[in-house]
Amino acid sequence: MRPTGKLHLGHLVGALQNWEKLQSVYDCFYFVADWHALTSNYADTGDIVENALDNVADWIGAGLDPEKSVFFVQSMVPEHAELYLLLQMVTPIPWLERVPTYKEQMEQLAEKDLSSIGFLGYPLLQTADVVIYGAHWVPVGEDQVPHLELSREVVRRFNNFYFPVPEGAPPRGLVEPQALLTPVPRLPGLDNRKMSKSYQNTIDLSDDAATVKAKVRQMYTDPKRVRADIPGTVEGNPVFTYHDAFNPDVAEVDDLKARYRAGKVGDVEVKTKLASAVNAMLDPIRERRAAALARPGYLREVLVEGSKRARLIALETMEQVRAAIKLKY
Repeated sequence: MRPTGKLHLGHLVGALQNWEKLQSVYDCFYFVADWHALTSNYADTGDIVENALDNVADWIGAGLDPEKSVFFVQSMVPEHAELYLLLQMVTPIPWLERVPTYKEQMEQLAEKDLSSIGFLGYPLLQTADVVIYGAHWVPVGEDQVPHLELSREVVRRFNNFYFPVPEGAPPRGLVEPQALLTPVPRLPGLDNRKMSKSYQNTIDLSDDAATVKAKVRQMYTDPKRVRADIPGTVEGNPVFTYHDAFNPDVAEVDDLKARYRAGKVGDVEVKTKLASAVNAMLDPIRERRAAALARPGYLREVLVEGSKRARLIALETMEQVRAAIKLKY
């Protein structure tokens, strides 16, 4: 996860809830992608470390456990950069230019100069991040599948050059990672636009109860419904999208929807009950987050120790890679 700002409800439903479940099934590695943050934020790096520590507090708040999984920092395992460099040697530039998100982000972030090698090559750095640990599975949504397809093509080409396999022999070399497809619910922002901190339309995992209530009160609803006695539209209404995502009381949600469609409930009641549901869901996250932040130096210690564990595996991979390329001196 890139440390580019506060984590919000979109991160929770899109990644963290799934990450928490995976750690009881797989050996999981979760890392602060600080070099990836530089690919588009290279001109303003002052908040990266602060964001990283804050994000990891949110990971722990969401239920991730550094005793079960490895938490580490990308830049604290420099072998990522070495493997990234070596993968560049065999990767044709058109392979990177055809990645769908490359052009999309160039358009979406038009206010930034992204005509850099770092930005063009970020899917290749992602490949190094994954294959340096021999990872078999990467939890992603549909939008990231093309990145993993590129990763497999690059690994295949790299292995063909440096880890040739005699006919009939078992495969060797870098592992071709597979997508562990996970549903990624698309939460709208509070204003019904894409959720983004740049739009200031998020509920952050670190928001206190009063802030959540204030933000929910401002949420976009059915613009045609100027009075509570006018029947309203539930579909596409972000207030009800959030109810479906965060209110476990299905009977209450169904009742609110029925009365909303009939013009028998006001926005104040709908939003008040939503704020209560969101705060109830966030309370244990806030508690675990606060406990982690209350321990001086704890988050840094977690990342330093996790980075040491990750680096042992990365060093072993790079020994094999250097030997295969015949760069052993």
